[in-house]
Amino acid sequence: MAATVGRAERSDAPETKQRAALLSVVSNSALILLKLFAGILTGSVAILTEAVHSSVDLIASLVAFVSVRKAGEPADDSHRYGHEKIENLSAAIEGILILLGSAVIVFEAVRRLLGHGQVHAIGFGIAVVAISMVVNLIVSAIIARKGRETESPALEGDAAHLRTDAWTSAGVLVGLVLVQITGAQWLDPAVALIVAGAIVFEGASLVGRASQVLVDQALPEDEVAAIRDAIEAFGPRGVVGYHELRTRRAGSRRYVDLHVQFRSGTSLEDAHRTAHELQDLIASRLRSADVLIHLEPEDRVRPGEVLGPSPIAAGRRR
Repeated sequence: MAATVGRAERSDAPETKQRAALLSVVSNSALILLKLFAGILTGSVAILTEAVHSSVDLIASLVAFVSVRKAGEPADDSHRYGHEKIENLSAAIEGILILLGSAVIVFEAVRRLLGHGQVHAIGFGIAVVAISMVVNLIVSAIIARKGRETESPALEGDAAHLRTDAWTSAGVLVGLVLVQITGAQWLDPAVALIVAGAIVFEGASLVGRASQVLVDQALPEDEVAAIRDAIEAFGPRGVVGYHELRTRRAGSRRYVDLHVQFRSGTSLEDAHRTAHELQDLIASRLRSADVLIHLEPEDRVRPGEVLGPSPIAAGRRR
């Protein structure tokens, strides 16, 4: 027999996520147009690669916007566990887009290093890149804060996009200033290659983090420890052991399920009531958690299962 209870996500969280994602879409759209104009006018491959990067960011922002809308939908007959993992899928897609964007940057930078094209009207390009850097730093900070508040992988991925864009803009800015000072045209594509390296690192990290959730990696050790401590606090309430503790995450929601053993003679009503109280305690120690508990009698030991003299302690070791 099992009982379930979970803490609901804040009712305003989906709207908060959507507003943050929309802000990213608007800012990226404006910056793409500005960078394309500046790149064409100056002939700077570094600025053009910035425009490509922002284009990738725009696609990622649109993916994030759609994903947070979908993730906020309640569970249905086709998705009994809800739609939260769509956010993690979105983050993985954003990471892949970052890697694809870096490939375009490398190709164009190498072409320019071989002598195709020169940079001119550098002053205007410097101004555009500086504006882009400041805008992306501000917007990424806002979205990152909203991502932490709502624990949204999609927003965190989007903020990572914009943050990377800001720092690559800083690199491009340095390169343009050096070209203007020294007249060395090779510095522009060289900086673009360095930028591409930073983008590859960010994209790979983002894909890695998203993949961990998509393959149902367990919750962090500190959160698992909080669950174990909550269970052991119910020792005086008739809980004598636990096992099969499993945890995972989907989007901003945690899922916890376990088997709890009750002292022999405990009535079903008492065990059910205690299980609900234990679920409430676990949910209070984890943000946005669904907890499922399977009730078992104290003497139910499966073949090959050794609980030892202290079942609670044995449960901790599992």
